[in-house]
Amino acid sequence: MSKLYRTYRIRSYVNASHAMRWENGTGEKHNHTWELICEIGINDEKMIIFNDIDKVIDGVTSYFSGKFLNDLPEFEDKNPSLENLTEILFKLFEAPLHEINASLIKLEVGESPTRFYAITSSLFFGEKQ
Repeated sequence: MSKLYRTYRIRSYVNASHAMRWENGTGEKHNHTWELICEIGINDEKMIIFNDIDKVIDGVTSYFSGKFLNDLPEFEDKNPSLENLTEILFKLFEAPLHEINASLIKLEVGESPTRFYAITSSLFFGEKQ
């Protein structure tokens, strides 16, 4: 029998703006409603209360809400791209999720309904931490 992995999938949204930095200058500032889809694994097969997961997600995303990403220290030396935002969010979610006995398996971030970037943890493939 195959091993079963139990996960939660939570969708949330963050409104923030950015302007891409190009070789020939900075692009126009524009807003996005960034869509986040978090797939969260259970570390001990016990149920996690949805509100606990929501608190973790809100605790991380509230920092970015309503902000111009270019002005944040996380983007001082990085382009405020979809890819870099996803990398930063993935790292920021890890510790608080661990505190509620969960792990971030996959994070998808979209800047539009048709453009997403995803990071999948090696935990998804059954590897140990």
